[in-house]
Amino acid sequence: MDEAVVRHKMTEFWQEHSQQATVEEMMLDSNAQLLTQHELPEILALLPDLEGLTVLELGAGIGRYTAHLVKKVRHVTTVDFMQKFVDRNRQENGHQGNADFIQSDVTQLRFPDNSFDLIFSNWLLMYLSDAELLSLTRRMLGWLRPGGYFFFRESCFHKSGDRKRSFDPSLYRTPASYNHLVTSAVWAEPGPSSRSYGFEIVMTKSVQTYIKMKNNQNQLCWLLQKLPRDRSANGGFDTFQQFLDSQQYSRRGILRYEKIFGRGYVSTGGPSTTKEFVDLLNLSPGQRVLDVGCGIGGGDFYMAKTFGAQVLGMDLSSNMVEIAMERAQEEHLPLVQFEVGDATKRLFPGASFDVVYSRDTILHIADKLQLFKRFHSWLKPGGKLLISDYCCGEKPWSPQFEAYVCQRGYTLYTPQRYGKFLEEAGFGHVRAEDRTAQFIKVIKAELERAEGMRQEFIEEFSEDDYNAIVTGWRDKLQRCEMGDQRWGLFYAERP
Repeated sequence: MDEAVVRHKMTEFWQEHSQQATVEEMMLDSNAQLLTQHELPEILALLPDLEGLTVLELGAGIGRYTAHLVKKVRHVTTVDFMQKFVDRNRQENGHQGNADFIQSDVTQLRFPDNSFDLIFSNWLLMYLSDAELLSLTRRMLGWLRPGGYFFFRESCFHKSGDRKRSFDPSLYRTPASYNHLVTSAVWAEPGPSSRSYGFEIVMTKSVQTYIKMKNNQNQLCWLLQKLPRDRSANGGFDTFQQFLDSQQYSRRGILRYEKIFGRGYVSTGGPSTTKEFVDLLNLSPGQRVLDVGCGIGGGDFYMAKTFGAQVLGMDLSSNMVEIAMERAQEEHLPLVQFEVGDATKRLFPGASFDVVYSRDTILHIADKLQLFKRFHSWLKPGGKLLISDYCCGEKPWSPQFEAYVCQRGYTLYTPQRYGKFLEEAGFGHVRAEDRTAQFIKVIKAELERAEGMRQEFIEEFSEDDYNAIVTGWRDKLQRCEMGDQRWGLFYAERP
């Protein structure tokens, strides 16, 4: 459909639904007041610290969020397509004196570079074509200061297929489509430096209010950060997330792991090591657990069902989280939530969790000390940390191991050095255990299991998939027996 025709139809639609400029009209929902009471605090809690920021609010409507932003930020520039919404927002919030109110089509907006610290958008991008969204994303990269944030919330659907271009908000993109469009845009800084910037995902998650009140998992929000773009650091991909989802953690690759490890598991030992390690934590009902690198959720479901813990599972792989969400629908466990999140960038208030838990994930993260300092700040006093992770023996390593680590993009340390990082981050009661003997025993058992289901595995996947799994584990055994690869278990507490 021609863009001019779309704009005309959309204008007619919203003119009809903005006569009284009410929240019910704006949200197209007769239950809007009650939804707002629960949704607003949830969304606002996901934003970075607003104190002193300069904010651009796109699709501001009648000012549901403006009313809260103006109380915290230094200045907010609000934009909406409909004049009646803009007038209502100005009437409600103009007295604060730190807001501008603009009526405009967002595709026509122009601002100077480096004007804003945060761009906030709620239910807007679904009305833009892919080309319009990509163009707007590039311009937003310019408007934001380096390190600035872009938060947006949209209605999505979770099945692939053709999406018709329409102003009708019943037709949406998949989360993967939004991920691709907003992270593929690049903005080159003018001048001699010509440094390129792109958006990297800090967090993507479903709006819990809509899950609880409407059984709707298709309301999603994103927090992204403007950072220098360096494809060479991400294996030739725009972001590290794309590298993970395209390489080791493709959907097919994840399901291959699950076939061997057991339903819901992609970590060494599956449910058996999960039970052994989680039981060390002495969890109690109502405790809050953050699972960093949650995979497809098996450990999180175990913690919720067995101990009544409230678990937030975070993984940078969107493929992992997509499958975890599918498993969550089967489990019917409201105590478990999942999000796509980057633990090195994610924002949580201090003392948010009783436990931080992570299985075979931190090998992907280079600056482990800085990450452990973040974990320390997120834990309550007396909070516990439990990690299993790939480690290494003392150097020099064999050429084969060097090549393996490079190809996977891992950053590995000896178990002893790993434990020292935890101490340097401020943790006490640190236990750093070399569990390589257990690792070898588990891999041998999983190889035996794979060989026992060879035909079933090949029928579900392929012989190439089977050979890739079996060869990979045999290589692991060889690396462990040579002393190059180790496996560590780490326990620590925040004093």
